[in-house]
Amino acid sequence: MKLLTFMQDGSYRLGVKTEEGVIDVQAAAAHLGVNDSALPTTIMEAIANGEQAAGSLQNLVDKVKAESGNRSYLLDELKLNLGPCVTHPNKIICVGLNYRKHAEETNSPIPQYPILFNKFNNTLTGHGHTVTLPKVSTKVDYEAELVIVIGKKTKDVSKDQALSHVFGYCNVNDLSARDLQLRTPQWLLGKTCDGFSPLGPYLVTSDEVGNPNDLKIQCFVNGEERQSSNTSDMIFHCDEIVSYISQYMTLEPGDLILTGTPEGVVLGYPEDKQVYLQDGDIVTIEIEKLGKLTNRMVQERH
Repeated sequence: MKLLTFMQDGSYRLGVKTEEGVIDVQAAAAHLGVNDSALPTTIMEAIANGEQAAGSLQNLVDKVKAESGNRSYLLDELKLNLGPCVTHPNKIICVGLNYRKHAEETNSPIPQYPILFNKFNNTLTGHGHTVTLPKVSTKVDYEAELVIVIGKKTKDVSKDQALSHVFGYCNVNDLSARDLQLRTPQWLLGKTCDGFSPLGPYLVTSDEVGNPNDLKIQCFVNGEERQSSNTSDMIFHCDEIVSYISQYMTLEPGDLILTGTPEGVVLGYPEDKQVYLQDGDIVTIEIEKLGKLTNRMVQERH
């Protein structure tokens, strides 16, 4: 199932993407007279209530498919103001240098343990939104990444059981201001500017994704392919990442884990060939089964 959020009347609403259009969950339930206390009306409720919420959503989808006549609750995705596909994560945890070829292109040693850092909710934005290139940086880089969305409270889970604690997966552009990131040994400043984690367009449930470490991952800038790899090149695979982090902290439903980026980032080019993101650039992140996430870069004015 592909879930999304969209803005209407000043608040986020839950949608389900189907071949016929996006189902406005709240409007469809009201129209069809569905009285199901387990039916979520927000993405965070859908994640928190897991299989029960997914079952209720599937029942609603089936009713919609069987319905004929006026279906005003079916919306045109292209006309929606999409929000981040997860709106209020408790934690945003990132894994650095997690693709073998990316570590090699930046002349970094292969990590013995996952390199962890964090981002904050101020970095979240949705598909189709502009992202500000901050005036305090001249070296903003793109990073196509697969995101793990936790679905169950998770502490000290084994590698074998780790993926059963995952609700689903989505795309992110882990935008990075390299001049700020590398100013000190701590990367946080260069990773946490406003809008630096466009997320979406969909949150795709685990059952639909299958093996998260067998997905093609790409980044395009103004239509030109810049990154092209497969999540199989991760040094630490998704099950290992979830298990490792859960040994040190409790993961909560809705927590995001950004799993690292493959080779092809601007930082990996020779210095004389590095061209960082510019005003007006269109960046698209595409991961197999997860759709395309596109945002336009806009320079902050002095």
